[in-house]
Amino acid sequence: MTSPHAFWVAGRQATGADSFDVTNPYDGRLVGTVSVPTDAQVEEAVAAAHAVRDEFAATPAHLRAAALDHVVRRLTERTEEIAQLISAENGKPIKWARGEVGRAVSVFRFAAEEARRFNGGEAQRLDTDLGGTGRLGLTRRFPRGAVLGIAPFNFPLNLSAHKVAPAIAVGAPIILKPAPATPISSLILGELLAETDLPAGSWSVLTVPNDKMPALVQDERLPVISFTGSGPVGYAIMESVPRKHCTLELGGNGAAVVLGDYASDEDLDWAATRIATFSNYQGGQSCISVQRVIADASVYDRLVPKIVAAVEALVTGDPADAATDVGPLVSEDAAKRVESWVDEAVQGGAELLTGGKRDGATYAPTVLASLPDDVTLSCEEVFGPVMSLQKVDGEAEAFAAVNSSKYGLQAGVFTHDLQTAFRAHRALEVGGVIIGDVPSYRADQMPYGGAKQSGVGREGVRYAMDDYTYERVLVLTGLAL
Repeated sequence: MTSPHAFWVAGRQATGADSFDVTNPYDGRLVGTVSVPTDAQVEEAVAAAHAVRDEFAATPAHLRAAALDHVVRRLTERTEEIAQLISAENGKPIKWARGEVGRAVSVFRFAAEEARRFNGGEAQRLDTDLGGTGRLGLTRRFPRGAVLGIAPFNFPLNLSAHKVAPAIAVGAPIILKPAPATPISSLILGELLAETDLPAGSWSVLTVPNDKMPALVQDERLPVISFTGSGPVGYAIMESVPRKHCTLELGGNGAAVVLGDYASDEDLDWAATRIATFSNYQGGQSCISVQRVIADASVYDRLVPKIVAAVEALVTGDPADAATDVGPLVSEDAAKRVESWVDEAVQGGAELLTGGKRDGATYAPTVLASLPDDVTLSCEEVFGPVMSLQKVDGEAEAFAAVNSSKYGLQAGVFTHDLQTAFRAHRALEVGGVIIGDVPSYRADQMPYGGAKQSGVGREGVRYAMDDYTYERVLVLTGLAL
């Protein structure tokens, strides 16, 4: 019998009294058994992170950068092994899992680069008023304290990297809590960190169950919380700790707008292919997947059949098969929820153009038109392989449709017009506007986050580093400026 996967307490492996199984959502096979920390082991990790905070903040930049560089090398060497693991525990098609490992490599590389140049200090003359004669202000950033990073299941490695790498880069201790459905790739990240010279206590990976989270969230020794997940959970966390610094990356129902100037056959083929792919990649389990397609009336009738054909061309099946485009959702319950939302929409009058069928945890890529305003799919994040199509008259109506959502993560606008692009940037109430492509585009070094109920704060390596730190000014007096 295989031993349970150990977790990481203050940089060392440990096991607890209990364990849980991780299973493949596609075929139900056992991926691995994971040990659960005891309350005492959780306390040890938190106490160690709190105790090492000053030491870690004072470590030389080259030491932190070297550790991050080491993770880059080791992730690269173990790409295929880790991709196979992500695919198994998450159900993600192997080609997307390989892409996720590649993105995590980039996150750690960006963090290593930023660690070397971060916090050089900004000097400011203060003698612009008489009282500041001979004074110079020097502003630097310092860690707020230990970070509690709570990662989701949909990108179990890369979104863990977005918590861990910026924390190491600034010298902030971090406790990473992976999602119970997909913890093993985060534990491998612990293996790679253990090979570095980072101080003991500067990081832990704790596979605690969700019902144990409130105590960690409330612990005053963890003044920073970085959470990626659902809106209700994220806002419940923030409301329970109003004096903590929280970054919340929450849900969305991403809109792809196709305007009237995007009208050639080549334009519409590109838009349809991108929309089909990124409504269904990761099984639609991405906060910036395409859920809504808002098309100008002048191109709508030509675009719709292209989208349907592109969706029907996607290969749905075994995530271990390199030809598979769309695998299962993370669980059968998740697929049943998507099924119920689509059924509700169809019963309410929506037109089912393709899909609409479930097989276990797999839900067929689905396209709906004429979606009623009062059904769940119209106002909530489906987090599954489902999109709706909407016809509008002109730019103003299209942008109003985007903004009608309570979410505001990212939007894509297919247009060739530069002035339109700038108007979209001003008008759309979202954290990111992608011109000429879907809302699903994300570069891991760019600021990423939302408006309205899509969260607060920004990720993206440098932006998370800012979030984990605060400015402290040093005033020098009696200088000959």
